Amino acid sequence: MKLKRYLWITILTITVLLGIILPGRTQEYTSSNTLFQTSTISAFSIGIYEGNTSFKELKKSGNFGLGTVNYLDEEMIGLDGKFYQVKSDGVASVIPDSMTSPFATVTFFKPQTLINLEGQINYKQLQESLDQRLPSKNYPYAIRIKGNFPYLKFRSVPKQTPPYRPLVDVVKEQSIFFELRNVNGTLVGFRTPEYMQGVNVNGYHFHFITANRTTGGHILDGQFKNAKVELDSLSNVEINLPKTAEFSKADLADSKPAEVNRVKR
Repeated sequence: MKLKRYLWITILTITVLLGIILPGRTQEYTSSNTLFQTSTISAFSIGIYEGNTSFKELKKSGNFGLGTVNYLDEEMIGLDGKFYQVKSDGVASVIPDSMTSPFATVTFFKPQTLINLEGQINYKQLQESLDQRLPSKNYPYAIRIKGNFPYLKFRSVPKQTPPYRPLVDVVKEQSIFFELRNVNGTLVGFRTPEYMQGVNVNGYHFHFITANRTTGGHILDGQFKNAKVELDSLSNVEINLPKTAEFSKADLADSKPAEVNRVKR
């Protein structure tokens, strides 16, 4: 009886200690190889531009990423733990923690692979070259490219108001384009496998921000010279679906993810 009592006391003590010691969800204890996203590209594509995930919450799941803010209010870039919003005038600013996002993809970036691409190549060649060198095409990858870029073309869109139109229509009719030459900065991006179509933008998706954090946007084209590409392979995927009436009632079968991929890539 004394032995049984001792065992129960020991188990209880260990349980209490674990409850005290084990932390909540913080950067230190969040898996570094997890792709976390809020909502899905299917929901976003049909005009669900309001979410309830704050940037304070996003920071618990990543210090690196891309997406947008509520009302499709331009492009979002996450880099080194800070999140930036690039508005339709091309000006970048830090996003307050209280602001929310309808669609975002983030991770705690820890590069595992470095790929050197010698010479000058365009955006299509960049993607083709990376595809040839990926360890596997079956995992998502977070991708960072830092340096000086001979030429970049990128896009933003203006803030939307209800009733919201599908993303494809907004991009086709309201896109605002920017071009920069010989610019220093960072490409923040992801490559997701084709089987994730409808969940995220399959293939490559990049946003850009300048070294001085003053401008950027969604990359459409560019020239890359002697690019040094850092890859972080991600084996876990976590999705936080919006807790909104719009998402609950949406017919996501009509989202046409293949068409969205064409405008987002």
